[in-house]
Amino acid sequence: MKLQQLSLFLENRPGQLREPCETLAAAGIDLLTMSLADTSNFGILRFIVRDPEAAKKVLEEAGMVVRMTEVVPVEVDNKPGGLARALAAIEDAGLGVEYMYDFGAASSGGKAAIIFRFESPDVALAALSAAGVRVLAMEELLPR
Repeated sequence: MKLQQLSLFLENRPGQLREPCETLAAAGIDLLTMSLADTSNFGILRFIVRDPEAAKKVLEEAGMVVRMTEVVPVEVDNKPGGLARALAAIEDAGLGVEYMYDFGAASSGGKAAIIFRFESPDVALAALSAAGVRVLAMEELLPR
């Protein structure tokens, strides 16, 4: 299953991360997971919420530029080599990983949930499925 991820470009200066978090909080939108990557001038905040369309709308109404992209949540064994198995399936399909980050809240029982961004999510889904790597549904990622 593919998920919609939201991305914001933020200036790399104090206080820039607070505004989108407060905007989402005021609208009652909970961040399920997020990743922040930065350079010397800007950062990219990537995050997943239950209702990405609603989050996008409230952030845009607050004057922020928001991009929506498809990502793939993958379950891997939380032990040495667990991630390597999923990566082998991707590499065997001739795909690369644009980026990835942990979905810690969904990790349990010896399993870890990893969010992947691929150039071709549909090709990645087929390759993962063929290799027996489990792709998670949104419901499986939500806090219990």
